[in-house]
Amino acid sequence: MKRLVITLMFFAALSFIGCGGGRSGSKQFTIAVVPKGTTHPFWKSVNAGATKAANDYKSQGVDVNLIWKGPLREDDREQQIQVVEGFISQGVNGIVLAPLDSKALIRPVDEAKKAGIPTVIIDSALETDAIVSFAATDNRKGGNMAAERLGELLGGKGKVIMLRYLEGSASTTDREEGFLEVMRSKYPNVELVSTDQYAGATRDSAKRAAENLLQSLGDQINGVFASNEPATTGMLLALQDRGLAGKIEFVGFDSSPQFVEAMKNNQMQGIVVQNPFAIGELGVEAMVDSLLGRPVEKRVNTGVMMITPENMSSPEAQMLLNPPI
Repeated sequence: MKRLVITLMFFAALSFIGCGGGRSGSKQFTIAVVPKGTTHPFWKSVNAGATKAANDYKSQGVDVNLIWKGPLREDDREQQIQVVEGFISQGVNGIVLAPLDSKALIRPVDEAKKAGIPTVIIDSALETDAIVSFAATDNRKGGNMAAERLGELLGGKGKVIMLRYLEGSASTTDREEGFLEVMRSKYPNVELVSTDQYAGATRDSAKRAAENLLQSLGDQINGVFASNEPATTGMLLALQDRGLAGKIEFVGFDSSPQFVEAMKNNQMQGIVVQNPFAIGELGVEAMVDSLLGRPVEKRVNTGVMMITPENMSSPEAQMLLNPPI
């Protein structure tokens, strides 16, 4: 009888270890996080959020090893594809991806799924169902908010230009379409004099695009919207150089100390701000929960806020203006 009890206890212990109980049986996952770029503060905050999620799981006995790798430039689709393919070859447990292009990254994500490697998409949509979850800003709502702000500033009339970002970028396209949607439906007396110009991936290319717009239209326009940080920066610099900053109502997207200073100086009237820390944190959480067999929402909204000179000192605004990096 004693021998039977000892044998049962032995197998019970083995079962406990095999299910992840105890330190020796803890779950271990290697997660690749692939941002659009690696140098911008936005992506550093995404990385900080991803790291927090990994550390939280480790405190629960789930060993999450994060590998952070992406292209240097936010328009290098080929390099991002190569990074994803490299992680597939390495046999990571999961990929958290911010796709540079809504279509170009479909093939490698489909290949990852065939290899048994799930993908969570963050920040910008990918046109495929072969993913676990999508954690991002409601970008169309952000564009709606920008149009509401600019329309109110203009009193519902005037001439406006919109500076787009990059063709193929789903997140910024949603913002741009959201802006146009509200501007056309709610402010029909606002004339949209240019809505088809693209800033490009860098501040320098954005400034050149903005300068060209202002050179041909600057004496006509009353308001401007730019759909992300490089586009907003380029437009701000061009307005400042031409002496138009503060004379034209300007609403941008994303956060930087330069924009905060511009709002203090009445050179910008609002910025729509995301929560990059939450994007990284919730993206990794969705991936690990899925690997653990837990239910995961298909769409995770990470929040968005219109920050103006009037509310920029509030605790909520300050948290978004100064995200952890």
